[in-house]
Amino acid sequence: MRWTLKSEINPQITSKLAQELGVENTIAKLLVNRGIETFEQAKDFFRPNLNNLHNPYLMKDMDCAVSRIEKAISEGENILIYGDYDVDGTTSVSLVSSYLKTIHPNVATYIPDRYAEGYGISFQGIDYAEDNGITLIIALDCGIKAIDQVNYAKEKGIDFIICDHHRPGDKIPNAVAVLDPKQEDCEYPYKELCGCGVGFKLVQALASNQGKTIDDLVEYLDLVATAIAADIVPITGENRILAYFGLQVINQNPRTGIKAMIQQVKKEEFTITDVVFIIAPRINAAGRIKHGNYAVELLTEMDFDTAVKFASEIEKNNTDRKELDKTITNEALQQITDNSEEQTFSTVVYAENWHKGVIGIVASRLIETYYRPTLVFTKSGDKLAASARSVKGFDVYNALEQCSEFIEQFGGHKYAAGLTLEPSNYENFKAKFEEVVKNTLPEELRTPEISIDSEINLDEVTPKFFRILKQLEPFGPQNMKPIFMSGGLRDNGYGKKVGADETHLKLNIFQGSDQKTYNAIGFSMGEKHQITANGNSFKAVFNIDENHWNGYTSLQLLLKDIEEE
Repeated sequence: MRWTLKSEINPQITSKLAQELGVENTIAKLLVNRGIETFEQAKDFFRPNLNNLHNPYLMKDMDCAVSRIEKAISEGENILIYGDYDVDGTTSVSLVSSYLKTIHPNVATYIPDRYAEGYGISFQGIDYAEDNGITLIIALDCGIKAIDQVNYAKEKGIDFIICDHHRPGDKIPNAVAVLDPKQEDCEYPYKELCGCGVGFKLVQALASNQGKTIDDLVEYLDLVATAIAADIVPITGENRILAYFGLQVINQNPRTGIKAMIQQVKKEEFTITDVVFIIAPRINAAGRIKHGNYAVELLTEMDFDTAVKFASEIEKNNTDRKELDKTITNEALQQITDNSEEQTFSTVVYAENWHKGVIGIVASRLIETYYRPTLVFTKSGDKLAASARSVKGFDVYNALEQCSEFIEQFGGHKYAAGLTLEPSNYENFKAKFEEVVKNTLPEELRTPEISIDSEINLDEVTPKFFRILKQLEPFGPQNMKPIFMSGGLRDNGYGKKVGADETHLKLNIFQGSDQKTYNAIGFSMGEKHQITANGNSFKAVFNIDENHWNGYTSLQLLLKDIEEE
């Protein structure tokens, strides 16, 4: 692990902000490093307000999108809500279809089959629309590169409205409206919305034309928060506001489908992390193992007993997904070991029988063992399909662009992408990708980094300090849970390896001459016990967390890494 201590951007601004807010310098430094430098900015950050959401009509083509939908409603047209099969796509479809059904009866939904149709807008989906007399398709979380598909639909008299958040290509589809804040000529102030976020802005614009306010749309924010969490978008600006209030809905009054899932896991309060690791995988499992329609049915179901049945089915899908994930990860790790001479800067693995629904998860798992940009391929029809995942700081989307001569189709983000290619191009692609990564991945990015917010003394770790840290939530990209570093630490002699196979490390540590001890736990750090044994002095990086045990709550340090001093 590389330990990187963030530099203090401006000590004068930090001191002034600490004084104005009445907080310790450490808290002020956390805020300044997150771009919050004034009292007003801090107020907006600590007290998110729905009225601070941007006017949806600032987004390019929003007026065209709304007028086309209003025309469809007034003329009784059939509308199809089309979205991808992942969490962002299925929540988007659930949100927009739920809202439109409150004002228009002729609304259908469509999720492409991951295996038969693949990612994005399919010709099969357009044929379905034609067969069912649909004249308007609203595509969510996909479509920004669907040039041919939109033209195909136009020939059949079907209009498209595209709501996407992926990076556009050189050409924009010839749709009635294209809502994507990442378009170069779109002046929308916030560029990091997820697909469901763009869908919500469309609903916000439609609702405002009907005299509704943002308060009338709060019930949809559980879906938006789930998509924000699952799609790993920055939790800044509008995303922070939407996630903050969406979490309140999840915890206080969630829609029936989410309530049914929560009931199964029996957890009282959900954080963004819980949404990422508990709710999102279950929604995703439907599209991975069966069909994304299951997720939309669950998320739009009004009857609780029916939702519980859907949730049980999805729970089974999730269990199956975990088994597949484990099996394929082990096979892929063995393949890397067998081919260790071929690749040293990237990981590219392939087996034709691997389940397409879990290769993205497997790619992330492989990075945990071999920290390098990773692609996992499987057979998909007569093509090969892959999921790509990257390491911190490396743009895998750009790397794939440099290999485009061997790729049939690709799309995605800096850290996650998908692609298809002809089987005959696999070896050439693999060699080219290795070469690109070798030439463009800086040495320092080849080791996992722990980015440390601040060095602190342990006596700063107080209940009051922790209460303020909690107010930085919800955490996520660009507002990660703060990581601290402390040195001059010793264990009081009660430190030990814990867990069934002694893989974890539990310590009672103190600093310097201060005899007050602090509980610390390091998961999967049992092998580092020797560093802390025999009164050795060490330094540690950690989060501050709460430990709930037998009805008693105490602060504890959640260790990320330790080193000898």
